[in-house]
Amino acid sequence: MKSNRHTDSGGFQVFSLSAMRKIKEEGVYFSSHIDGKKIFMGPEESMEIQAKLWATIVMAFDECAPYPATREYMVDSVNRTTRWLVRSKNHLDKLNSKQILFGINQGGVFKDIRIEHAKKISELDLDGYALGGLAVGEPIENMYEILENTVPFLPKNKPTYLMGVGTPENILESVSRGIDFFDCVLPARNGRHGHLFTLDGKINITNKQFEKDNNPIDVSCECSTCKNHSRAYLRHLFKSKELLALRLAVIHNLFFYNKLMADIRASIENGRFTEYKNGFLMRYSSK
Repeated sequence: MKSNRHTDSGGFQVFSLSAMRKIKEEGVYFSSHIDGKKIFMGPEESMEIQAKLWATIVMAFDECAPYPATREYMVDSVNRTTRWLVRSKNHLDKLNSKQILFGINQGGVFKDIRIEHAKKISELDLDGYALGGLAVGEPIENMYEILENTVPFLPKNKPTYLMGVGTPENILESVSRGIDFFDCVLPARNGRHGHLFTLDGKINITNKQFEKDNNPIDVSCECSTCKNHSRAYLRHLFKSKELLALRLAVIHNLFFYNKLMADIRASIENGRFTEYKNGFLMRYSSK
């Protein structure tokens, strides 16, 4: 039985290989970071791979343009991303995979390009829509401004997804601007470095102040790490370079994020989202 899974088109991964990539109309040519082998990825190849992975949600192949980028570069990039989206959709239809396809809105920090692209891809009546190319170095205020101006031009009856974001503050601010769901490495990556999320803000468990602290990471948390281990023990594991430290920290951070999303959903259903958001941020940002 297949479980719900979500894959990425590879657009951001290509972006991260900027020193080794060459973008052409047919797709992207790049070199393996392992052995230098030449690799090609286009919309059709991306759809083939995602179909074989049996992903529930698949993403159209796109270019995640760098920040900063000139207006001329961004116009060309977005137009190509639109053509790649059509090719992605047509090929997925040929595969008859019945997977859920999301198109990706691009345009950097240019509001008019973002809006025009949102209008254009909305005409394709896809299963859902994502906003990509954000949280790649631009000021956070720019990201919020783009969301506020772009999301209203995406279909209101389709899910809207912000790619690669983010902190608890980012999530709450983005939800208030119409975003439905997210993906981000932050809970796991931060956990592996000893940076743990609590309702009172983020803490670095390796700090000396936690050396003899017998409290859990967060006294209100119900995760298995907080139920069974103290801050002092977690700090000891990190300082001793025990791999168990990474596991326990990631368990806590993932639980924190899952609880955050559950509370957001409940507050929306109860018509209390703004109150919840303001209360959370007031406490979380108090440190």
